[in-house]
Amino acid sequence: MHAKVALRTILGMAFVMAPVSSVARSPQADHSQSPSAGSGDHNVAQPSTSPNIYAPALSDLVWLEGRWRGEWGPRIAEQVWLSPKAGAMEGVFRVVEADKTLVLELFSLVEKPDGISFYIRHFTPALAPWEKSDATVLNFSKAENRRFTFENPVDGMPKLAAFIQIDPDTYVSRSEIVPETGDSQVIEITYKRQPASALPINAGSGAHQKKP
Repeated sequence: MHAKVALRTILGMAFVMAPVSSVARSPQADHSQSPSAGSGDHNVAQPSTSPNIYAPALSDLVWLEGRWRGEWGPRIAEQVWLSPKAGAMEGVFRVVEADKTLVLELFSLVEKPDGISFYIRHFTPALAPWEKSDATVLNFSKAENRRFTFENPVDGMPKLAAFIQIDPDTYVSRSEIVPETGDSQVIEITYKRQPASALPINAGSGAHQKKP
């Protein structure tokens, strides 16, 4: 059960898996920036040196659209994000180890008047839901430079989830798990953008072309 709880936080998410005896951590550096100190008192306004903190729109996360792949120890994590449409951006995620699919995840970013909410729900390969109640919901907390953070107001499973864009083809999914008892944990997975799959010209027809 503890392993399942850890995997539910992948985004990934980062943000699920059974059985797993330990959580792999990625040695990612902290991407937050510290504001530089002022040079002295002046009568005129000085340019701000604080990080670029703002409230994002769904369009600020359009860079997530596409296919992504990351490694989590011996496991492969894959994500597919659809483009934003009708106020939402949906996606699917799976974790595979060897020849076994450990978990499937459906998720969506939904734009609301008071901000963006991040919904997560997990399934077995047979689509039996893990969550017997409502989906896990994390609400937008902060956008700083290229780091977008969401927070769970109900519990710590996960407490925080973040999308950290490194470059157009790389991002880090980070989850912070805060259980009621025991130590807190951090899960980080670095994802690389994957090329779109092209279907073969004759795929699915089962027919063979006649020789001229």
